[in-house]
This record gives sequence, structure tokens and C-alpha cells, in this order.
Amino acid sequence: MKIDGRHYRTIWVAEDGWSVEIIDQTKLPFSFETARLTTLDDAARAIKTMQVRGAPLIGATAAYGVCLALRADASDAALEAACEALLATRPTAVNLRWALDEMLAAVRNQPRENRVASAYARAAALCDEDVETCRRIGENGFPLIREAAERKPGETVNILTHCNAGWLACVDWGTALAPIYMAHNAGLPVHVWVDETRPRNQGAALTAFELGAHGVPHTIIADNAGGHLMQAGKVDMCITGTDRTTANGDVANKIGTYLKALAAWDNGVPFYVALPGSTIDWTLQGGADIPIEQRGADEVTHMNGRTADGEVITVDIAAPGSPAANPAFDVTPARLVSGLITERGVCAATREGLEDLFRNETDMTSRRSD
Repeated sequence: MKIDGRHYRTIWVAEDGWSVEIIDQTKLPFSFETARLTTLDDAARAIKTMQVRGAPLIGATAAYGVCLALRADASDAALEAACEALLATRPTAVNLRWALDEMLAAVRNQPRENRVASAYARAAALCDEDVETCRRIGENGFPLIREAAERKPGETVNILTHCNAGWLACVDWGTALAPIYMAHNAGLPVHVWVDETRPRNQGAALTAFELGAHGVPHTIIADNAGGHLMQAGKVDMCITGTDRTTANGDVANKIGTYLKALAAWDNGVPFYVALPGSTIDWTLQGGADIPIEQRGADEVTHMNGRTADGEVITVDIAAPGSPAANPAFDVTPARLVSGLITERGVCAATREGLEDLFRNETDMTSRRSD
């Protein structure tokens, strides 16, 4: 996607041919800055501190983290240690484990002198594959928006999303936002209700930033406004992403997604979830088994903002001394999901729906038997 007319991915190999550059998402939306990763620790820190975030991008960053680790030490022990360190950074997004498995398969049986080159080649391929996967998600989700537009000719299709599942969460295009970009590019009148998405405000800060950069009409709303807008008939559909989807179609996404799905169900608003096949965890049979990341209380009690003179500061927003809990994700049960938008097509949020699309996925059986 483009920022100020220049095309960017969220992660790329620098001009030196080995270090890795990322868009530092902790600086958005007030400042567009890149950061350089040169070590395993840099990559792990970028994931843990959410300089990079979103399940697909976490996986891509971990893949390059393996590359950086192997540059320092290409031994079996170092490879295993690097994967363990990266896997420990964030527990919910299954793409992290998937990407590390892909990297292990690419380099484990290689001679040490070939491992670095093999690792970089596989990491680059993973990124290219993610871009193509997200493009296909966009193509498969676009007809849903087109059909909504046909039901209300001459009117705008209003779509509500939660958190950030656009190109900033992936390598390019995004998952939930890819169909919206496709519809906008095709000239359909679309408008996005952007949940602010507390804590961390990924909607107000990131989704609004990238929609604005692409020229997509949008409006930031408080998290608790979604149900009201649905009752008023101002939401035609919801599309969100997911960090992990279980074999039965349950989805884990940013905290607050479940509440939007409940409101959508009550108001007859279609609720779609967009995901790459790599986000499906065939080893888990239901959402109750998904590990939910618990993040620091400061994300709830503090907020970043920009003062009138342009200074970006962090301020307290809670009663001093009050404790705060911060579960980062919740689980939306499959019964509340109208459909899953994948690179293979759109399916019902059921075991049968997923298996029908991914029946030829070679790792499905192996993962299920792990």
C-alpha cells in the first residue's frame, strides 16, 4: 500500500542485504518512522513491544528473526534457542508458531554454510506468499460488499471493523480490510466505522491511518458505539480479523470483538471474519483452548496522545492506585460468525466448512495428530 505516494510493505530486507527494516507501529499515527533489526533480540523485542503486530506480520518478523540469529550462529542449538525465544514473545497468534515451523523445515537439514541463505530465501518467500494470500482474501471478500451495494443501489455500504486487520497487520493488503480496499478501488461507495479499539487504540491510530492514506471514507467511533449504530440500521456488515481460528470455527481476536459479534447477531447484521489459512490451528478443537495473552496494566491506565504544540506524551487516565486487568484477546464462538473469508474462498464457520476449503492442506492432518 502507499504512504504519501510511495509503496511500502511493513517489513523488508534493508539495502545492506541482511538487516531488516520495519514500520515502527508504536510511533503511528503521529509519526511515520522505520526501525532497523540486526539481531535476534531486536526481532523478539519488536514483536513483544508491538512495534510489529497482527498475526501475519508477527510470523514474518519471526521468520526474519531466525535469519538474524543464524547470521550470528548457524548451529542446531542456536536455531532451536532462537525459535524458543521468538515463540515466547506472544502466545495467542498461531502464525508465530507456523512461521517458525516453516523456517525450521527450510534450514534444519541444511549444511551450516547454507543455512543463512536458505533462511533468508524462505523468509522472503513467506512474505511474498502473505501478500498474495491477502490479495486473494480481498478478492474473495469483495463480492460480499458488492452484493450489499446491489441491495441498496446509489447508497453507501457501511462496514464496521474492530482493531487493525489491514496492511499494517500483514506484509501488505491486510485481511479484514483487503475486501474493503478492493471495493473502494472498484469504485463502490464504501464507508468504514472504525472502532477506536481500547486499549492501545489500534483502530483510531492504525486502521484510520491506513484508510486515510488510501482515501477510503471512514469515521472513528468509540468502542461502545457499535451496537447503537447497528440498532439504527447504519451498519451493513462487520468484518474483523483473527489471530487464531480453531478447527470448529471459533475465532480469537482483539478484546471487544465478541461484544461486536453479539450486537451484530442481535441486530441481524452479517459478521464476517477474514483470515489466512495459516491462522487456523487444527490442533485446537474449540476456542476455550486458545491461550489468551495478558498484557500490562499500563495499557489500560495510560494513553498516548499529542498535545496542541505537537508533543507526543503519555498520560494517566485512571484513578491513581486502582488495579487494572488487560486480557488482549477474546473468543467469538463460531455460531456468531456469518462466514470465514479466506484465500481459498468464503466458508461457513464450521469444521465442515473449513475442511471443505482446506482438505488438501498437507499440514492439516499432521497438525491434528500432533
